[in-house]
Amino acid sequence: MSAAGEVAAGGVFRADGDDALYRAQIEYLFAHSAFYRDLLTKSGFSDARSVGGIDGIAELPLSEKDDLRKTRTPERPVGAHLAAPMTDVVRVFSTSGTTGAPSYIPLTQSDLDNWIEISSRSYGATGVKKGDRIVSTYNAGPFAAGAALEAFAKLGLCHIPVGSGNTERLMAAVELLKPDTLALTPSYALHLAEWAAARGIDTKGSSVRRLLVAGEPGGGEPALRAQIEAAWGAKMTEAMGIGDISVSLWGECEAQTGMHFSGGGIVHFELIDPQTLAPVPLEDGAEGELVYTHLRHRAAPLLRFRSRDHVRVSVGDCPCGRSAPRVRCIGRTDDMLIVRGVNLFPSALREVVGLFAPKVTGVLAVKPRAKGPRQAPPLPVTVEVAEGVEITSGLAEEIRKRVRDTLVVTTEITLAPAGTLPRSDYKSKLVDWSDAE
Repeated sequence: MSAAGEVAAGGVFRADGDDALYRAQIEYLFAHSAFYRDLLTKSGFSDARSVGGIDGIAELPLSEKDDLRKTRTPERPVGAHLAAPMTDVVRVFSTSGTTGAPSYIPLTQSDLDNWIEISSRSYGATGVKKGDRIVSTYNAGPFAAGAALEAFAKLGLCHIPVGSGNTERLMAAVELLKPDTLALTPSYALHLAEWAAARGIDTKGSSVRRLLVAGEPGGGEPALRAQIEAAWGAKMTEAMGIGDISVSLWGECEAQTGMHFSGGGIVHFELIDPQTLAPVPLEDGAEGELVYTHLRHRAAPLLRFRSRDHVRVSVGDCPCGRSAPRVRCIGRTDDMLIVRGVNLFPSALREVVGLFAPKVTGVLAVKPRAKGPRQAPPLPVTVEVAEGVEITSGLAEEIRKRVRDTLVVTTEITLAPAGTLPRSDYKSKLVDWSDAE
């Protein structure tokens, strides 16, 4: 269970002791982080005392991944935010580097211990218990998601790491070792069910009773969740984190009412409007971008770091008894398209298309005609129909109309035969830029 805390006046969540930890972390940044010492000084904060307590955190400047990238050099590959000697670092993860050179994420032993503690809270919320068998598909390296795997041992689970890239080996482990739980992305959970059905394998009749999904938005989409749960005969809960801050920062309990914040006492979070950058109070139904600040980090601590994850918040009581706020991830602000002034998250489009199951598989591809977020209508979208479903203009028109009525976006729907759009054993890509000019 996450550290005790509450939503304080002003709509900010604070765990017990966060203010003292925050003040100590600011002192550490001034003493050891060239990047944040310079950023804070240029913003008018001469020392830690002038920064003050956590209640004034919204007055500090935001930072983001591109800011850190600009400080990297061959002699300083991590960047100017490295705040501990590399001799103190026990683990270095990296990002995928899909938008350029990979970013390196160093951890001291205490940083790694904190990550494992957060992941243990997150996955512990799902109801897994000591002795349960879990098959994981996340690779232990080089990506930060591998750190979450060490939480399984802390929880006393029998961990069966398979990794990504070998579906036959994974399904053999399910058949022979009879795990209670699978840990994977929602895209891969759907792909596995399709792969098994095509070979006459009954996933619903397997030993799997829990699906722990993470790595991409989608696990909380009602239509996609219902489709995957029906295929596996299992309950699905989701987790979410960010490699630069901590993996599995949010974890869903068995009540399935959203992902609880699991980083209390280690990480502080805020909600901001991604357009104006103004703080958004935490209240039921509030939406915005998550911003994070390390409270107890040594290797490469971050302050008011933009996640680009756009979420909807719930702060009411949860049947599980946890008091931490809950979120559903709507999408990533850097994936958002703007169609004639309307903001569109590709994951929201998938959620609407998923309402047409079982006529559709749930796999789609958004195919913008122009580079960049701004798109002229109609937005081209290819939707895959299920096996045996006839491709008709009537079905395409039904989907187009539902999207228009729900999302206020005009699309051009093209139907594709089952199995013709790409699948992934990790994260799916909903936007295909190959036709963009």
